[in-house]
Amino acid sequence: MTQPFQNTAFDLTQRAALITGAGVGIGRATAIALAQAGAVVGVHYHTSAEAARETLATIEQAGGRAILLGGDLTTEADANRVVDDFVAFAGRLDILFNNAGNPLQRSSIESCSFELWKQAFDVNVHSAFLVTRRAIPHLRATGHGSIINNLSLSVQTGGSGGAGPYAAAKGAMQVFTRTLSRELAPHVRANAIMPGVVETRHHEVFTTAEKMEDYRRQTPLARNSQPDEIAQTVLYLASDASSFVTGAVIDLNGGRFLR
Repeated sequence: MTQPFQNTAFDLTQRAALITGAGVGIGRATAIALAQAGAVVGVHYHTSAEAARETLATIEQAGGRAILLGGDLTTEADANRVVDDFVAFAGRLDILFNNAGNPLQRSSIESCSFELWKQAFDVNVHSAFLVTRRAIPHLRATGHGSIINNLSLSVQTGGSGGAGPYAAAKGAMQVFTRTLSRELAPHVRANAIMPGVVETRHHEVFTTAEKMEDYRRQTPLARNSQPDEIAQTVLYLASDASSFVTGAVIDLNGGRFLR
């Protein structure tokens, strides 16, 4: 595989990266980007098996090395197995991108069932906890481990249009990132990205075309982002280019929201 970052601070040669939810969208783009930078990649999926196979094929056809890892990360056994199988394949684990997540369905807090609330935290928080807990010893062993958590702009907006349960779960992930950055330093760094509107299948399911156009009008850069643009920031946080960055949240919203 052609490695555009070879012999630079972005070079991931001899490193191994596990990406959860790597079949589609940001996860797929990140898996390909990290493989292009030289990493051995774990392509995790739960329901998107066919898309994950396409991600794997894209990496392998370009000369990269990767493995498919199916599993329901909300269950402890599956989460442990995904990490263990990847380490057995790659021989190490340097980078963990907790990308898997889902808004599930829209609901106001007033009408939200307890089952939906619990499921939102299972899918978006508890899964990341289980994978991260299993991965920590391996990340620490390398001496330069990096965890990147995928948040959501809904953390800032509060989850408009019934995305409150999802926003609350992603808010928990922001605090989880801070906790990890303190507990795991200096051997493992933990950071997060907070994407705005990314043109992926996610929004094809949860957002109307009219709303997507409205988001473009609200954004100073006059467009929504693409998965590849988000993946490049994950590459930065995964690599030595960000060696003094931990506990950070990077906004990727085209200037639509400023903190």
